[in-house]
Amino acid sequence: MAIIVTFDFPGAGQELYDTVVERMTNGRGFTRFADLPVVGLVSHAAGTADGVFRVTEVWESQEALETHAKAFGPILAELGHADVRPTIVPAHNFVVA
Repeated sequence: MAIIVTFDFPGAGQELYDTVVERMTNGRGFTRFADLPVVGLVSHAAGTADGVFRVTEVWESQEALETHAKAFGPILAELGHADVRPTIVPAHNFVVA
C-alpha cells in the first residue's frame, strides 16, 4: 500500500536538504528519480512552509521507505538531525499524470 511521508526540519533549511542530496547522490544532485539510488519512491517535493523546511514524498510501501532510511538516517544523524521523525499516513488515493 502506498504511503505519504512528510519530514519537517525545524531550524534547518535548504542547506541541510542540499547537503543530504549531495551525499545521497555522490555530488551529482537530484532532478529525476534515476539520480537517487532508491527503489519505491513515487513522488518527491521539498520546500519551505510556515518557516519550516518540509519534504513530502509518496512511497510504494512502508518497506521501501524503511530500506531508504537505512542510507538516509545515518546522514541525518551525522548532520545533527537524528531526532527527525516523519509523519506517515496511508494513501487513500494517489494519481499520477
